[in-house]
Amino acid sequence: MKQSRAYPGTCADKGTRAKVRTPPRQLTRAAQTRRTALWFVLPAVLFFLLLSAYPLLRVLWQSVRYANLVNPSISGFAGLDNFRTVLDDDDFLPALGNTALWTALSVTGEYALGLISALALNANVRGRAFFRAAIIVPWVIPIVVAGLTWTWMLTPEYGVLNLWLVQAGLIHAPIAWLGQTGTALLAVTLVNIWRSFPFYTISLLAALQAIPADLHEAAVIDGAGSWMRFRVITLPHLRVVSMTLIVIHIVWTAVNFDFIWVMTQGGPLNSSETLPIMIYRYALQNFDVGAGCALATMMMGFMASVFFMQYYGMRRIASSQAGTA
Repeated sequence: MKQSRAYPGTCADKGTRAKVRTPPRQLTRAAQTRRTALWFVLPAVLFFLLLSAYPLLRVLWQSVRYANLVNPSISGFAGLDNFRTVLDDDDFLPALGNTALWTALSVTGEYALGLISALALNANVRGRAFFRAAIIVPWVIPIVVAGLTWTWMLTPEYGVLNLWLVQAGLIHAPIAWLGQTGTALLAVTLVNIWRSFPFYTISLLAALQAIPADLHEAAVIDGAGSWMRFRVITLPHLRVVSMTLIVIHIVWTAVNFDFIWVMTQGGPLNSSETLPIMIYRYALQNFDVGAGCALATMMMGFMASVFFMQYYGMRRIASSQAGTA
């Protein structure tokens, strides 16, 4: 039997096309939800690329190039010359030591003070709600305001702290805490501890309240003392929170610029100069952007190492806890 041919433009041809045309694919509910979520995430991704990823890559690129803010003729590929400039700088090792001392003392003091205050606020004492609200006050004070206020309090001529110490008989005469090479960095460190420890307090207090009360009650029945309960029950439950707090604050403190710059500007005689202060001097006082970016790159490498150590440490703790369970 002979079949009829559908010529282009005829009704038969249009009917054939209508038959072969596939209907639009319907997205599943999960796919629609995923597409909507991607649209909501897109602004955050764009902000991240624009405000974090691009500056980061720009710093890495400038660290291997000659770049000067006031002399555009200084340009070109520098290789590792900027890193050699930083490592050959006589101020680099003292600043590295100051950064390590500033970070270690600050984080240790903040954690110790935060843990003690959290334990005190976790106890059933009178006025606990007031103290819990009041202890956060130093944390909400802007760094510049806190730094200028403490600078005034530590001034030897009219500082109220020197006046109190002299009246209490602890010192014979006012001391220039921020004007001596032996006390400048320690004074700024104490001020930093004072301002930052409430963050530890609030975080550790939340972790303490998550510990089941029946664990302590059972330990008391078994005859465990306060120290034994703290060592065997409390500390293991604070381990994850403590590790996270310490790692975060190591990074925050090591890159802190505001406090030291407001109170001493790295002086006297560079005795309180840290690596972020050196980056500022390279880039905005010596206009050597390449050296500043090289030092910033070195600090980023250190911070990334700390992050990975914390990440694998947390995984190890989680694995050990899962194995114990």
